[in-house]
Amino acid sequence: MGSKYPQSVRGCLPLWTLALEEALILIFFFFTSYDTSSKDPKFLGTYAVFQNITVMAALGLGFLTSSLRRFGWSSVAFNLFMLALGVQWAVLLDGFLNQSFSGKVVIKLSSIQLATMSAMSVLISVGAVLGKVNLAQLVVMTLVEVTAFGTMRMVSKQVLDMNNHMSMMHIHVFAAYFGLTVAWCLSKPLSKEAEEKDQTATNSSLFAMLGTLFLWMFWPSFNSALLDIPKERNNAVFNTHYALAVSAVTAISVSALAHPRGKINMVHIHNAVLAGGVAVGAPCHLILSPWLAMMLGLLAGLISIGGAKCLQVYFNPVLGIHDTCGVHYTFGLPGLLGGITYNVLMMLQASWTKIPMIIYQMLINTGALSWAVSMGVASGLLTGFLLNLKIWKGPHVAKYFDDQAYWEFPHLAAGF
Repeated sequence: MGSKYPQSVRGCLPLWTLALEEALILIFFFFTSYDTSSKDPKFLGTYAVFQNITVMAALGLGFLTSSLRRFGWSSVAFNLFMLALGVQWAVLLDGFLNQSFSGKVVIKLSSIQLATMSAMSVLISVGAVLGKVNLAQLVVMTLVEVTAFGTMRMVSKQVLDMNNHMSMMHIHVFAAYFGLTVAWCLSKPLSKEAEEKDQTATNSSLFAMLGTLFLWMFWPSFNSALLDIPKERNNAVFNTHYALAVSAVTAISVSALAHPRGKINMVHIHNAVLAGGVAVGAPCHLILSPWLAMMLGLLAGLISIGGAKCLQVYFNPVLGIHDTCGVHYTFGLPGLLGGITYNVLMMLQASWTKIPMIIYQMLINTGALSWAVSMGVASGLLTGFLLNLKIWKGPHVAKYFDDQAYWEFPHLAAGF
């Protein structure tokens, strides 16, 4: 008797990905070179930050999304696959879009670090569609989203005059609304079997908490990585630490308060303890006192818990969105809070003798945040349309959230 799980991607994934990899190798051969001009005195410091960001991407975001009881293998391994592919494409894309590009993309350690941070956009977005798309569809999603995010950053820097840090900190709102839009495009009523698999279990929740801890520890490196002025970098590290600390305390306390019997919900903890790091990302270098960062952590924790309690019940069903890992209230809403806070702080720190300049700067900052959201939604619509094409052989709704559709299980009966 054959397996009830059909061959998911055997027909298109190997040929598609191997051909893509060969194309990338050829592009690297003809259009890239290493920077050999001089020794980098900051290499060790840059490498330490690069390691921290890689841990966040590979372990943190990989395990954060592994809470589903029958989709743990796919969550972690598919995350690594998308990271590896996304970094290769992001290095090339950033080089081609760079104003100083002159026939060759010069690769430095900072180039790979920036590419890793850019590739994290798709690792965030995939939390909204995890378990409902196969690996071939995720390849398409990775290429389109990394391209869209790189284009969004280029426009923010060259047209809206945003610096490297600010254009990168819009990753949270861009990725969240990209992922939610793709989830809306792929929306299908879940079968009873799929609803049963869309649940957490004790062991998988513990692994997801491991991902949360990695992200919680290394988030200060992410928020400070692209700041060049030492004072601003120090402020970013300190403020991110305080915001994360307060959001963790808030998440655990409010989760217990929201339960009629005072029980703490582990799913809330997976997401809400990170909300402070997201919210403080944009304004972290402008905050001169810890109390403001702590207030942001408190507000972000409250927003995240409130979103976990309300959005899944009232908002998502109305719009027909199934947000598998709570991307909206983990990254989207706290990211909007951070963008608004940055705008307010810039206004307060400006000289009031130049009111027209203040108004102009507010419009620019608001435009940059709106541009990130709009670009996320627009590119999400395009990606959702592409992923709905039958060529990718998307999984049937009955096979959602199930590792057995993709992985070999030797201990099970033959045919699985």
